[in-house]
Amino acid sequence: MSAKIRKIAVTIEETHIEMGKPIDPATRKAVAVAVIENPFAGNYQEDLSDLMEIGAELGALLGKKCVEALGISPDQAESYGKSAMVGENGELEHAAAILHPKLGAPLRAEVERGAALVPSSKKIGSPGQVLDVPLGHKDAAYVRSHFDGIEVQLNDAPRAGEIMVAVAVTDSGRPLPRVGGLTHDAAEGNDGLR
Repeated sequence: MSAKIRKIAVTIEETHIEMGKPIDPATRKAVAVAVIENPFAGNYQEDLSDLMEIGAELGALLGKKCVEALGISPDQAESYGKSAMVGENGELEHAAAILHPKLGAPLRAEVERGAALVPSSKKIGSPGQVLDVPLGHKDAAYVRSHFDGIEVQLNDAPRAGEIMVAVAVTDSGRPLPRVGGLTHDAAEGNDGLR
């Protein structure tokens, strides 16, 4: 089953100054959101494999849109995250089916590598509600400078029979990181942790 997409939105956030200090180069995050029809809205469905396939489709599509929006090559992506909000006639498990079994591998292909788990969140919500997308380093989970997040909000989504699916990609960590730990340059990315 292919996703029935009502709309896609892509946003870029750039931070040029933080606490009065210039950030050069600016830290940048992109988030791409697809608002899709929930084929199981209002009905219990034991087999959620159709949503899992939609997850794979959206992992590639939204990951590519983020990389293109940042104007980088896939290897220049530094962190990523995923999130989904199900409209009121859906269930939390619909978001889980999209996000977990199959979305990760196509997203990793779009950002080249991706040894670390893709941070995720899911919720049930209504139109205009904020969806938080957690972020973490794509190859080494212990890189603290890349523990971050980005919000996305669409005034008309998700409607009762929809799911709002978001993928975020960055080309940097937080501005002015100074809580120590493993750095991006020192990360090996062999085990997804360091």
